Amino acid sequence: MTGATEPRLAGLEERWTTVRGARIRYFVGGGGPSLLLVHGLGGAASNWVELAPALARSYRVLALDLPGHGGSSPLPAAPSLTPFADVLAAVAEREALLPAAVVGHSLGGLVGLRLALRRPDAIRALVLAASAGISSGTRAREVAVTTLVLARPARFVAPFRGLVARLSLLRYPVFGFFEVSDAAALSPAAVEGFLAGPALHTDVLSAGRALVADDPRVDLGAVRCPCLVLAGARDRMVPVTDAIEYARRLRAPLRIVPDCGHLVIGERPDACVEAIAELLG
Repeated sequence: MTGATEPRLAGLEERWTTVRGARIRYFVGGGGPSLLLVHGLGGAASNWVELAPALARSYRVLALDLPGHGGSSPLPAAPSLTPFADVLAAVAEREALLPAAVVGHSLGGLVGLRLALRRPDAIRALVLAASAGISSGTRAREVAVTTLVLARPARFVAPFRGLVARLSLLRYPVFGFFEVSDAAALSPAAVEGFLAGPALHTDVLSAGRALVADDPRVDLGAVRCPCLVLAGARDRMVPVTDAIEYARRLRAPLRIVPDCGHLVIGERPDACVEAIAELLG
């Protein structure tokens, strides 16, 4: 027995809708300008457990489980990231939240980019947090992503997330090296938030394949909304050089967070809130 329960996003209400044949779970709450939070590959809305309540004090926040992730069912067919962007837009439209700013983490950054290109009227600003896409299509990255989503190691840890949250020493084998810079510094809430989704996933392979097939570089010059690029200085999953390339091609400011790995939204939520406020202010 681990005593773990699925983490809730404080101040946000759980809701459901159906888009493109998939039943989508999402959370919405707060008041103010619209802000959409999009998690990464293998993640879930619960990844925003540290950020969403803080942001909901100033914004009307929507955080969804992407298709096949968390409580959302898979899309019937998703050969590219465009259907994922369409789902994000449809859920936001249901809540009358467009146009909106988007904060995307890892894969979520690329989904936000695709929506900004597909629906420039719908996106008024974009924060790319440790965004995948630039080097994701290399052969080495493709093999790594495919292996990761097929093995899904986090699903074996998910039932014990309550124990990992309570005992900081257990966080190193789960999050150390590749995921974060200092595993012990993760809050118990962040640990639960990152490990809750894998227990529910039904199809992360489709998103993984779409990710490695997507090269956003040729399209970045067409992005018209203000952007900000955020990266952890010690990110070993998405190299800082990717963030530099995004910033250069988007002509966007770049903020590198010291002593921080890939899970910047959980490691340094304070830096994320500051960066979001800087762009949207």
